[in-house]
Amino acid sequence: MKRVSIQPQDFDIAAELAALEALGGGGVASFTGVVRGEGGLIALELEHYPAMTQAQVDRIVEDALGRWPLLGVSVIHRFGRLEPGARIVFVGTASRHRTAALESCAFLIDWLKSHAPFWKKEHFGDGATAWVEARAEDDAKAKGWGG
Repeated sequence: MKRVSIQPQDFDIAAELAALEALGGGGVASFTGVVRGEGGLIALELEHYPAMTQAQVDRIVEDALGRWPLLGVSVIHRFGRLEPGARIVFVGTASRHRTAALESCAFLIDWLKSHAPFWKKEHFGDGATAWVEARAEDDAKAKGWGG
C-alpha cells in the first residue's frame, strides 16, 4: 500500500492508522505535525507547485520502500492557510518489525521537513508576515540519511 496525498483538507488519523494496521504487520509508526501558535502566529500559509510537489514526495516514498521492508506507507501533506492547532502533515509506515517502521517514518518526516517543495509564510496578529527559512538542524537530520 502506498498513499501520497497533497491536499488542502484535513485528514483522519484513525483511518490512516487503521489502513496501515490492516496490512498485517507487527509494527506501525506514525508522525503527525501540527501548526504551532507561538509568537503571535495566527496562520501558516503553505504554497506549492502541485506537479513538482507530488513527484518529489512520490520519489522519496519510493526511496523509503526500497530501503526498508515496508508493507505500507501513507504520507499526507496539507497546503493552504492553516491556523494554529491544525494538522499539517501525517507520515505512517507499516512493517513486519518495529525497527523498519520507526526508521522509515523518521526518514520520511526528516526529508519532508527539509526538502519537500513547500513555501511557508507566517501571518501574525499584528499584520506582519514572514517567510519561513530552512533550518540547519533539519537539513543535517536529512543528510544523516545519506541522500
